Amino acid sequence: MTHRGRHRRRRRGRALRATLTGTALALTAAATLISTSQAAGGDNPGGLTPVTAAADSAGLGLHENLTDQRALDSLTRAMGGSVGVHDVLRAADHPMRDQSACDAAETAALPVKPTATRAYCWDNGDATTTQWLPRSVTTSGDAHDDGRWGSDRVILSGWTHDDRRPGAPAAGRGLARVAFIDADDPAHLAYRWVLLVAPSAGGKDFEAVRTRMSGMVWYQDKLIVTARDSLIVFDLRRILKTDVDRDAIGRVKGGYSAHGYQYVLPAIGSYRLTGGPCSTADERTVPCFSALSLDRTSTPDSLVASEWSPPGGTSRPARLWRYAYSTAPGHDGLLATGAHGDVRAIETYETDATGVQGVLSHKRAGAARADWYVDHAPTVGGRHGTLWRQTTSGAKAATCAADETLACWGRHTTSLSYWQQTGELWTLTEGAADEDDGSGTASADGRVLFAVPLESVDDALG
Repeated sequence: MTHRGRHRRRRRGRALRATLTGTALALTAAATLISTSQAAGGDNPGGLTPVTAAADSAGLGLHENLTDQRALDSLTRAMGGSVGVHDVLRAADHPMRDQSACDAAETAALPVKPTATRAYCWDNGDATTTQWLPRSVTTSGDAHDDGRWGSDRVILSGWTHDDRRPGAPAAGRGLARVAFIDADDPAHLAYRWVLLVAPSAGGKDFEAVRTRMSGMVWYQDKLIVTARDSLIVFDLRRILKTDVDRDAIGRVKGGYSAHGYQYVLPAIGSYRLTGGPCSTADERTVPCFSALSLDRTSTPDSLVASEWSPPGGTSRPARLWRYAYSTAPGHDGLLATGAHGDVRAIETYETDATGVQGVLSHKRAGAARADWYVDHAPTVGGRHGTLWRQTTSGAKAATCAADETLACWGRHTTSLSYWQQTGELWTLTEGAADEDDGSGTASADGRVLFAVPLESVDDALG
């Protein structure tokens, strides 16, 4: 029995020992079939464990804080009114390359199994910069069940500024931007950058939002992105256009500037974890947010989250949980709250998968419960990851070579998003990995946005 197994057995108590012992014996028997190279894909995490004790999920609670509507209206008026997503897409100035034009490193970052059916690479500057990291993805398939925002098919990709070079200007560190990708023509994708900001000075000014953006979901007219111990909310109906091209962010002489970006998206609120600062110490502490995704197969629709934990070497499980979206009038795209603005987790599990970079929950037709797809990051830079499908009964991953390796998923993938209308699972590779995944790599090689049919993922699992 591994240290991780002993840890979980101690915590859950004597009543579950017989069950866990049987599970451990089954996993031990299965382990004899796993080759040395297969271990590079990550040890089998086994089944999910439901968290039913209220004390164990208390740290997942949120409190909703919405920005004063008057401040938002004031900023909107001062900047000449809002513009629509369609307007941003029509101003797209960065063409994406389809798979045939991707270079060898980018193509090598795609999954070995199953095969990506659509793949795109960024323009040259964004493909090679080490100052910005692609971290998250969501689509108009999340926003609406018809897969469109108005008449447009749209993909959003969140990037964070991460320049730690000596002498690098501090003003740019931690900036967050979103690529608004026009996906109307699958053969010719193009995008425009929008900087994330927050209103200040009662709506007379704005300042930069600085977050690592490891997760992002677009639902109805709201965009929710991760910060370390909170979720930040944006309204896609409030995109604003700057009128001064300077490095400054906010109000300047002659108008408003946004570090060279023409469009900004101001925050309209946040959800802060009520248990205090997050920690990775153990599974009883307040979690640090990692990945987000949308589950349209739950009732009501729900926001799925995972916590960040270091890949490899950890002796504790990581939590996966969900919050219900609101169905109350006037609360479109926001989470369901109690009378005092509190949000509770409605379902929580623990997984022994480490270094979770992406999470997705999806219930297949006729199934009693949802499957959970967990993207396991490699512990060594430049290697492929593993996509596990977990239930309370066990875990499965694709095998992709004669030696039965499980490292079949993309290289340094981050974030998962399911486009229900098309049946596609979207993700992207980070290329330049940082301390979050423990790889220690400093190269931007291998950045690619790709889609795989979820049905193909399930077929690959057998």
